[in-house]
Amino acid sequence: MLRTRAWRSSSLRLLNDRDLDDVLDICDRDAVANVFVSSRVHAAGVDPGRLGAQMWGYLESGRMTSLCYSGANLVPVQATPGAVAAFAERARLQGRRCSSIVGPAPIVQELWALLAPYWSRPREIRAVQPVMAISGSPQVAPDPLVRKVRPDELETLLPASVAMFTEEVGVSPVGPDGGAAYRARVAELIRGGRSFARIENGQVVFKAEIGAVTPQACQIQGVWVPPELRGRGHASRGMAAVVTEALRSVAPVVSLYVNDFNTPARAAYRRVGFAEVGTFMSVLF
Repeated sequence: MLRTRAWRSSSLRLLNDRDLDDVLDICDRDAVANVFVSSRVHAAGVDPGRLGAQMWGYLESGRMTSLCYSGANLVPVQATPGAVAAFAERARLQGRRCSSIVGPAPIVQELWALLAPYWSRPREIRAVQPVMAISGSPQVAPDPLVRKVRPDELETLLPASVAMFTEEVGVSPVGPDGGAAYRARVAELIRGGRSFARIENGQVVFKAEIGAVTPQACQIQGVWVPPELRGRGHASRGMAAVVTEALRSVAPVVSLYVNDFNTPARAAYRRVGFAEVGTFMSVLF
């Protein structure tokens, strides 16, 4: 009975492509914070079959005000207090299907507080993840040796990508499939011209990808320098190169989010010219 009330409520419904304009309008209210969800919608629409996730819409007085992307990640978008309660109820009823909850810190904190009594204990909670953005020229000189990775360099880049993911997330992306899905994603980014690196004598010195892309903003991910080469300026100069290309050919604002405890990375991004514009929180399972 509770399931029926929650899913057929006039305030909460499953969205489809007929809701596309409303979804994009809501995402555009904060183009940087919502870049992940917006990029998925721009690429695949709202229909769950193509999106690979459900999009929940919350209505107040008959008008859609908030969204929640429910897929591999659970991501609230512009969620009001009423929307957070409705999203939490729906997520609780269907059971945990995501590997993380990610989004603006106050909203995720509230959402997790409602779900924590019912879901399994998370592997880690990262309560403070500064969101940073830049829209002007970098303040350090770009590394001229950072370039787009070529498709024939996949085998060179892949070990660095696995090392970055393992260090950042805390688990290896090489799962039961032997890493096939992760390999495919790395290859997809290379083919799309969104993977950048400095490669010397077969070694990756710096790498980063442009992950989420919308007409308003893009998000850099996967920034990595080998531990033995850190502290030499590769990260700041490499990021300056990626930012320069992103602003030139991708979007007018370049963003990222970083763990608050990663002091060297935050310092490198500030040197480039990134400024903090918000705070995310992640609950990792």
